[in-house]
Amino acid sequence: MNTLERIVDSTRREVQQRRDAIPLATLEQQLIARGEDRPFTEALVHPGISVIAEHKRRSPSAGTIREGATVPDVVCAYERAGAAALSILTEGPHFGGSLDDLRAARAATRLPILRKDFVVDHYQLFESAAVGADAILLIVAALEPRELMRLHHEALALDLDVLVEVHDERELEVALELDADVIGINNRDLTDFSVDLARTFELLVDIPAGKTVVSESGIATRDQLDELERVGVDAVLVGEALMRAEDVEGACRALTGQSDDAV
Repeated sequence: MNTLERIVDSTRREVQQRRDAIPLATLEQQLIARGEDRPFTEALVHPGISVIAEHKRRSPSAGTIREGATVPDVVCAYERAGAAALSILTEGPHFGGSLDDLRAARAATRLPILRKDFVVDHYQLFESAAVGADAILLIVAALEPRELMRLHHEALALDLDVLVEVHDERELEVALELDADVIGINNRDLTDFSVDLARTFELLVDIPAGKTVVSESGIATRDQLDELERVGVDAVLVGEALMRAEDVEGACRALTGQSDDAV
């Protein structure tokens, strides 16, 4: 199996363990006390290019990314620096994340939150809503088309926005057939974790007007954001470059263009 297949396989096992520990009916009850709505998609379509700043502990390709910083430390720095939204990586075995990370982010900031994970089961949709996510990620490469369609429909029914992630032309066709409103172009190939920013430029030409487009992975400088904005990208998702920075807030400001005076 390639890296993506291994992660998806382990995710399915992890989900079953969590379902055994906390039944779906319990999560449904928790939705009654769900907090305020923080529209994720709306946050990405303001004038200029928006930054989705990610909390990411480690990755299969990079290992441990940042030691010592707490989730509130990081996400509050992102909020002060002008990030439009947060991405919280909650996958555990390969990325070191957890649902507790998302809960902590929700409590610490008012920004809308994307749950970044390998969603393969409708149980994860209820988990996401119950812990305070405003949006979820669906990766076309990780799902069969019918499975993708069902999860997309169920997520919207739970008032979760959906970022549908593609990497190549075939996956983009699937996302467009789904009529996804928000399309993420991942510049990272999840089978081998190689990165090529040209992927966004190649696929963008085939995305019709009216879609919200997010470029993901391999982004670290304001010059890259300016170039992506010129061709019509609405937002970027940046994780590792920010998490590795000595000054997280300063690194995020360099991308958003927000000055200290704006706080």
